[in-house]
Amino acid sequence: MADTALSVPLRSPLTDAADRLAAATRASGGAVRLAELRFLTQLNVRLDAKGAAADAVGLALDLQLPLEPNTVVRAGELTALWLGPDEWLLVGPPGSRSDLESRIRTAVEDEPVSVTDVSAQRTALLVAGPRARDLLAHGCSLDLHPRAFGAGRCAQTTLARAQIVLVARDEPRAGFWVLVRSSFAGYLTDWLLDAAAEWGLDR
Repeated sequence: MADTALSVPLRSPLTDAADRLAAATRASGGAVRLAELRFLTQLNVRLDAKGAAADAVGLALDLQLPLEPNTVVRAGELTALWLGPDEWLLVGPPGSRSDLESRIRTAVEDEPVSVTDVSAQRTALLVAGPRARDLLAHGCSLDLHPRAFGAGRCAQTTLARAQIVLVARDEPRAGFWVLVRSSFAGYLTDWLLDAAAEWGLDR
């Protein structure tokens, strides 16, 4: 069921940057692809990974919560990111918050669980293309080589000094998700466009 509680149109923090991102992608000649993934549902979930709630949530969502640090599990349109031993971020399509939260709370019954909607806290940037890793490496201290940070990995880190959650998508051409706080989204977009200038991008 889609969310219907908001009576005013949603506005992305990068609405005014959409044309620049699209133009930059065209100008790169395929080297990089930059886009905002608007209004993704993001739920922060905390529960005991060794308790009954973890299995119940996995069954309810048809997706087992990842237990290995800094890994990602994806099933259909839903992605679960490991953030800590008892903390995950569920990322789903726009408008899926109510349904996901209801399914989780129904599944866990009386088991202790915390489900917090953080969808408005961050937006998601897609960074893809053959030069995506090189672009991110300009401002991220992680080793982004595929052997160290390949598909299915995630990390809480910084990019150009902005705190982000970085996700390596599970298909080579899918690139990366950069989840950044809304208040830093404009700054980080400007930085990405500037850092990509060597591939013909123009702010």
